[in-house]
Amino acid sequence: MSGMDTRRDFLKTAALAAIAVPAEPALAEPDPLFDRPMRWAQLTLVENDPGSYDLGFWLDYFKRTHSDAACLSAGGCVAYYPTRIPLHYRSAWMKDTDPFGDLVRGCRKLGMNVLARTDPHAVHQDVYGAHSDWIAVDAEGRKRRHWSMPELWVTCALGPYNFEFMTGVTREIVTLYQVDGVFSNRWAGSGMCYCEHCTRNFKQATGLDLPRTLDPQNPSRRAYIAWHEQRLFELWDVWDKAIREANPKARFVANSGGGALSELNMKTVGEKASILFADRQARSGLTPSWANGKNGKEYRAGLGNKPIGGIFSVGVEEAYRWKDSVQSEPEIRLWALDGIANGLRPWFTKFGGVLRDKRWLPVVEDVYTWHWRNERYLRNTAPLARVGVVFSQQTAHYYGGDRARAKVEDHTLGFYQALIEARIPFEMVHDELLDADRTAGLKVLVLPNIAAMSEGQCGQIRDFVKRGGGVVATFETSLYDERGVRRENFGLSDLFGASYAGGMDAHMMNSYLRLETRHPLLRGLENADRIINGVSRVHTKPNAPYPNPPLTLIPSYPDLPMEEVFPRVDHTDQPEAYARETGGGRVVYFPWDIDRTFWEVLAVDHSKLLRNAVDWAANEPRPVTVTGRGVLDVTLWRQKDSLTVHLVNLTNPMMMKGPLREFIPLPAQEVAVRLPEGKKPRAVKLLVAGTTPRVRETAGEVRVTVPSLLDHEVVAIEL
Repeated sequence: MSGMDTRRDFLKTAALAAIAVPAEPALAEPDPLFDRPMRWAQLTLVENDPGSYDLGFWLDYFKRTHSDAACLSAGGCVAYYPTRIPLHYRSAWMKDTDPFGDLVRGCRKLGMNVLARTDPHAVHQDVYGAHSDWIAVDAEGRKRRHWSMPELWVTCALGPYNFEFMTGVTREIVTLYQVDGVFSNRWAGSGMCYCEHCTRNFKQATGLDLPRTLDPQNPSRRAYIAWHEQRLFELWDVWDKAIREANPKARFVANSGGGALSELNMKTVGEKASILFADRQARSGLTPSWANGKNGKEYRAGLGNKPIGGIFSVGVEEAYRWKDSVQSEPEIRLWALDGIANGLRPWFTKFGGVLRDKRWLPVVEDVYTWHWRNERYLRNTAPLARVGVVFSQQTAHYYGGDRARAKVEDHTLGFYQALIEARIPFEMVHDELLDADRTAGLKVLVLPNIAAMSEGQCGQIRDFVKRGGGVVATFETSLYDERGVRRENFGLSDLFGASYAGGMDAHMMNSYLRLETRHPLLRGLENADRIINGVSRVHTKPNAPYPNPPLTLIPSYPDLPMEEVFPRVDHTDQPEAYARETGGGRVVYFPWDIDRTFWEVLAVDHSKLLRNAVDWAANEPRPVTVTGRGVLDVTLWRQKDSLTVHLVNLTNPMMMKGPLREFIPLPAQEVAVRLPEGKKPRAVKLLVAGTTPRVRETAGEVRVTVPSLLDHEVVAIEL
């Protein structure tokens, strides 16, 4: 077979894999070994901790926090046990002790699950001297020294160092200590590698040379995206096999995953993993305070009801890497609580066993103790949200490329913020898991510029609407196929009621939208004749006469000099929102970047449009409504014998940039919850306040008043 044939075959296989419907049940049963722990502790030792840190203190703290599982430093870059593997560097401070073994034995006495932490991303000079081919190579052909510690070398993740050497290390750790699994940090590499192994293996797999461009439409780059992912999943399988040979119940736990920008396919990750941990440890830059909840939703989109831990750092997570730092108490608390409210099991991580700042200790102990006392209400069996926000890794990879954050993720962030402001509970949905089983509990699917969609995925959206579902889509959704190649028309043109008219305004200045009809889409805008437009719009035309569009275009006009700031065209018949009932459901399509623009400028009118579009498309009452002042993250869950509504207080001047200084208390909130058919409340509790509120029952609904809210409240309804 020629290299060209190999490449075609490889790309065809990769393309088909992207649209395959899962063969196994949509929601696999959790592994009991990993489903048991609810509170995780991670102690990441530094090399000089042995002989200096207080083992007894840490074991006592694990006990005081009711931690039932731990992740402990074992090997890789530095070994903390008496390894017998040549070139496996041992801590110079370890001497003849066994720090990892001491921690494992202490945690086992407390009844804790234990994961061994490895980190294979860097090695010492002796490894370079013996196996220089194990070292990563940059695009100029230079072996890569470590960016932070130049006496170390950066390893290639896809060659013999990981596949052979670290497989031996992994097997040794599990054999000696019978841990429940191995959690590997920085295992997937530190950027693209051009070493001899990557060059040869990629050529053999695809017939191509490694790409020198990030353009996803370049054939070599497109093949590399699929090959790189395939190679990492092969490594996952190699390590998992070695672990299970040493301990059949144990598993490899990859430090991987996330949303659209994640490099590994979350559908496949969800099929492979027994447990996963969302390693988004704290806020940095302009990260919003709800971001940890978003992590939980994105991981759950792939893993379903398997356990997911939410790693939160007690330290600052800025680019300057202050690893011995401590955050403010409200910042630590809010990050952990929003993760818990969105289904994550808390996992605190501490770098360094010697404490230099103890202010974080009571915060974590307080959160964990509350979590332990209310565990029965936190063992969720299913989210009860009726709205799903779709995210698309293939759109990020093949349409967004190196601009995926701006072209893809910013649309999602804008819609996420709008739903938070609207207090609408929602889930995240992976675009390769749109089958009827995975979307059965949802009434609305939101498509925030899901530009790259296969014919199969478009068909799944049509089927969803035929079953009575609603859809809200924006901008270039479905205008490209699953590999980022532009179609002649939208793949969902029939649902949108609109066709691509062959152009785009990529950067509009001073453009507006005219409000035409009193459609429910315009609720809250009754006294406005026009509102601001977005920044980019796709040219569209209606598929059939559309006499009363809710919004029409007012084209851009000069914004300077001030004397010339007036519209040259005050009215057009160009629709800028298509709202229609079709099949068995409702569809709203905005042919402009309303969600991305909202994320950039946070215009309240855009927030109202997005809220109204979701409510209208749902065509049913919300499962929970919360009325009162402030910004809340509202989530709704089912447990074995109860329902819970989490209210996380995000109302803060530091909501969009941390760290928080304090919580701003909110006044009373009225909570109305629709009950499952045939169910009645047996008891209602406020789990944070520790009180029993007065309950008002109406037909199929429970109403309670939360008198005040500082950081978090949980309304628990026993059925």
